[in-house]
Amino acid sequence: MDKTIAAISTALGAGGIAVIRISGCQAIEIADKVFFGRDKLSEVPTHTVHYGFIKNSAGQKVDEVLVTVMRAPKTFTREDVVEISTHGGMAASKGVLDAVIKAGAYMAEPGEFTKRAFLNGRIDLSQAEAVIDIINAKNELSQRNALSQLEGALSREIAEIRSELVHLAAQMQVIIDYPDEDLEDITTDDIRRTADKCRDKADRLLKTADSGKILRDGIKTAIVGKPNVGKSSLLNSLAGIDRAIVTDIAGTTRDVIEEYINLNGIPLLLVDTAGIRKTEDAVEKIGVEKSKQSIEDADLVIVMLDGTGIPDDEDREVLAATRRKNRIILINKTDLGESKYTAAVRAKAGESPVLEVSAKTGIGLDKLSELIHDIYRLGEIAGGDSAVVTNMRHKSALADATAALSRVVEAIDDGMPSDIASIDINMAINSLGEITGETVSEDIVNTIFHEFCVGK
Repeated sequence: MDKTIAAISTALGAGGIAVIRISGCQAIEIADKVFFGRDKLSEVPTHTVHYGFIKNSAGQKVDEVLVTVMRAPKTFTREDVVEISTHGGMAASKGVLDAVIKAGAYMAEPGEFTKRAFLNGRIDLSQAEAVIDIINAKNELSQRNALSQLEGALSREIAEIRSELVHLAAQMQVIIDYPDEDLEDITTDDIRRTADKCRDKADRLLKTADSGKILRDGIKTAIVGKPNVGKSSLLNSLAGIDRAIVTDIAGTTRDVIEEYINLNGIPLLLVDTAGIRKTEDAVEKIGVEKSKQSIEDADLVIVMLDGTGIPDDEDREVLAATRRKNRIILINKTDLGESKYTAAVRAKAGESPVLEVSAKTGIGLDKLSELIHDIYRLGEIAGGDSAVVTNMRHKSALADATAALSRVVEAIDDGMPSDIASIDINMAINSLGEITGETVSEDIVNTIFHEFCVGK
């Protein structure tokens, strides 16, 4: 990390301002070469802002700027950091960055600023991953949970479990290494008790992963039904825009259409599918197959029926295909009159709720929102004090740790010697360390940060 790096840290394009970030031991020296103002940056106090101009190597003014100087270690990367606020737009920001690079900085790799914060000990790996979750958050709930993780909510719980196991492993190792010494003995009951307690804590975190995935990625919601029941109208109504084509012609939707929406605080990835029916049209057949796959992939299925007609074989096929899924059945087009078969559908729907709605006018859609809230209880998940696991890498590591600790308990119950149990205890310690970065491989670290945008 001897190189001083620089990058544009704001989104490219037109805007009020753009920020060029410089980090490294030569950050202030390099900034001084291109900044022309009343103050010499190498002489100013830390965490101060200075007005002036950036000039290129030819001595031409590039832009009028404000420069913030932040000295190590109280910075994001724990290195000297300079942030140059320029006018927004490609020309100004790129011109300033070019001047900084020519003055001696190196172009930052994707996620390199956050990687340096991790390598310099300011944040652990799970906190670093929370940075990208904040950037990618699609709703308030996911943003709030990512911020909690950035502040260390998950790290603290993992550290607590890991610390108990490290202490246990140390006690066991001393006894294994020095069996003849007069040392304070640790019983198999002590080992089992600690392993069981830590397993329960890890398992509790693991059980939040499914809800956490929804917080992070949204509820993948497939809207299915035969052609012309109002699937695209529902998508448009919930999204608040005409995202899908709506006509009276059956089979208009030939492909899967996806749209992220925030439904009264609920993150939904809506998937509008082709109408499911038997068809000889080659293109429509492909759409129908994609619709069936969307049912399999969905967290939630919204089955739409036409309330102005009578359920037919195509409706029954859709209902049969979704009976094992978490689903809500909507009887649509109630603006055209009361449905005569709602009671019959409810009788055969099992535990699936049935609502009468009008996708065209919005009647009943508020009840749909309330129902999804009740099913997933997202407010309770994100509003609790405990950490919620949203990252599949963390989920896998917790699963490995839980399995290892289960083997410890089983080994003790089966009367196996404690040195056998110590192998799995160390495996659990390593698995938990993968989450915070204490035992993770360099390849995994590089892969994680490569997914970041340049400038973060």
